[in-house]
Amino acid sequence: MSAHAKVLQALTTGQALDPSAAVQLLADLRKETGEQLADAIAAQLDGHFGREPGDSDTRFRKKRTTYGTAMRIVNAFRALARAPQSFPHQNTDRSTS
Repeated sequence: MSAHAKVLQALTTGQALDPSAAVQLLADLRKETGEQLADAIAAQLDGHFGREPGDSDTRFRKKRTTYGTAMRIVNAFRALARAPQSFPHQNTDRSTS
């Protein structure tokens, strides 16, 4: 059963969820959604940066560099989605002056 289906079932049963179970469900949903999004972005990037007949060596190197940068971002996104816990709350009372 996918994480989305588990969350939907938990929300529609009308029963209260244990807080730790809710946290786990949300973490699973975050992981699944992050992986699906990263896969979709990688699929969109695939084929856009190949060598074309009119490309010079310089143009192809730039395409390869751009593709590598985009894939590093996609992989960082995957790692973020797999992180064991979400980021802590960032609001503080401190003054910026």
